This record gives sequence, structure tokens and C-alpha cells, in this order.
Amino acid sequence: MGAVLSGVVFLAAAVHIAFGGSSIPFDQVVRAVVGLEVDSRIQLAVTEFRAPRTVAAVIAGSCLAAAGAITQTISRNPLATPDILGVTAGASLGAVTVLVAADGGAAGLQGPASVIGLPLAAFGGGTLAALAVYWLSGYRTSDSYRLVLVGLGVNGLAVALTTWMLTLGDVTSAAQVLTWMSGSLNGKDWPLIAPMGAVAAALLIAAAGAGRWLDLMGFDDDVAVGIGVRVTRLRPSAFALATVLASAAVIVAGPLAFVALASPQIARMLAGSAAPPIIPSALIGAGLVLVADAVAAHALPVALPAGVATAVLGAPYLIYLVLRYQRSLM
Repeated sequence: MGAVLSGVVFLAAAVHIAFGGSSIPFDQVVRAVVGLEVDSRIQLAVTEFRAPRTVAAVIAGSCLAAAGAITQTISRNPLATPDILGVTAGASLGAVTVLVAADGGAAGLQGPASVIGLPLAAFGGGTLAALAVYWLSGYRTSDSYRLVLVGLGVNGLAVALTTWMLTLGDVTSAAQVLTWMSGSLNGKDWPLIAPMGAVAAALLIAAAGAGRWLDLMGFDDDVAVGIGVRVTRLRPSAFALATVLASAAVIVAGPLAFVALASPQIARMLAGSAAPPIIPSALIGAGLVLVADAVAAHALPVALPAGVATAVLGAPYLIYLVLRYQRSLM
């Protein structure tokens, strides 16, 4: 399944590059991507102008989906994802604080602030939110009902503080930051995408390496301990890894809604497994963001941020999960 999904993501990325201000023939895009000889103007358009946005979509989608797969597995709850647990909201708060302090700057900073300041602030905000959820839930990420409730509270607080931060900036900065907060892939360039791509690759490799142990976390704690899983060590470590993955996605594309919620469950259904598989979830997340960005930017009369499309697609699914979870508690 991984090979098939990888092929689908590659085709989706090529289509994503092909459609822009002016269309580029699909075969020419593929030749440029794989390094074959093409017209120099097409090579420049593909590699310098359009590829950073496409790679950003892949990074954000894969990191969010992998983070969602981890949190859903360790909590045994499809609702327990980084966006619902407040992690992405915390990362957004940290990033917005830096963006407002730097007067927006195209909702992505320029120079050292974009490469160092924004990522550090987002990682810090996401980490603080995760620590708050972990502490307030009584160190019991396996108690999914309590975890989700605490996460919703932390998420609400982070959103409120973010809104307050926006009032401290000028109107232009606030408008730019609001665009970024809706999940935008506009204005991406290699100075930010290249290092974040390396970070994302390392994190995804770590998540894939932990996949076998995470699968065992789908069992009851007593069963997991009985088959040799160190639950008390693995659960907080996995939660920390999911936090960093989600924060990395926020740095690249802002808080894209519902990607972490839907992608792991789609992967789980395709794989027929009890827990969402990490790599298939990441591939589906990458493809979902690529399609959402292409549709939002080119298929509608007015170009919209990718986060608007993912929200429209994901909101009905969230309602379905809430209703199903509610029936299971009755």
C-alpha cells in the first residue's frame, strides 16, 4: 500500500506544480522534477517558483497526519488529534506572537527571523500547550475522554490569546497573520522549506521507527505491559513526538484544520488495521493537502487558503465522529 500511496502523492505533486498562474504541460513538470532536460524557463518555474509551495504542502500534510496517527493511537480515540488537543493552537500562538512583533512581513518573516525566530516560537508554543494538556489531564493520555476535554479547554485558551495578540498589531499585520492562520501556502521559499523539510524527514523517520511499538499501544495498558511495552515511557515520548510534528506543520503552512483528524482514519480503513499506520497516514495527509490547495487556489472563482478547503472537507467528518463517539458512551 505504501508504494501505491507514494505514487499517488507524486502524481498529485506534479499536478499541483503544473497548475499555477499559467499551466505547464504535465510531462514537462515530471521531466523537471526527475531531473531530465527541459526548457530553462520551465525548469526555473518548476524548481524555484512552484516547487517550494508543493513541498510545503507535502511537509505540512505528512507531519500533521503522522502526529494525528500517534495521538489517536496512544489515546485510542479518533478525536484526540493535535488540533483538537490544542497543540496546533499553541504553536500558532507562538508563531503569531513573533509575526505580530515583526509587523507581519507577508505572514512569513524575512531573513533570520523566518528561519530561526518563527520556528522556535511555534515549537515553544506547541510544547507549552502539550505540557498543559498532559499535566491537566493528570498524566493520563490513555483516558481519552478527559484528554479531549482538557485539550478543548487549552485550545480555546490558546485561540483567545492569539486573538488578543492580533489586536496588538496594526491592521495590515493583522490581515496578513489572519491569512496565515487560515492555513496558507502562499509565498513559500526554499530558505524556510529546505531546513523544515530536513526536520520533517527526521521526525517522520523517528515516527516510522516507533510504529511497531505504537501499534501495540492500541491494546489495553495491561495487555501492552504484558507483551513487553514500556507504556509509562512510550506514551509521553510518543506524545512529545506528535507535538513536534504538529508544530513543524504549523511553521510551514499554518494550522491546517482536520488533516490530522481524517488522514489517519482513512489510512486505518485502507490498511484494515486496529490503529492508524504512520507512513500511510503521512502519505494520505500529504495528498489531501496537495488536493485541497489545488482546489482552493485554482478551481474556485476566488483563490482561497488551503486551510479553508481542508476545513470544509473535514468538518462533516468531525461531526460524524462526535456523534459516533457519543453513541458509544450511551
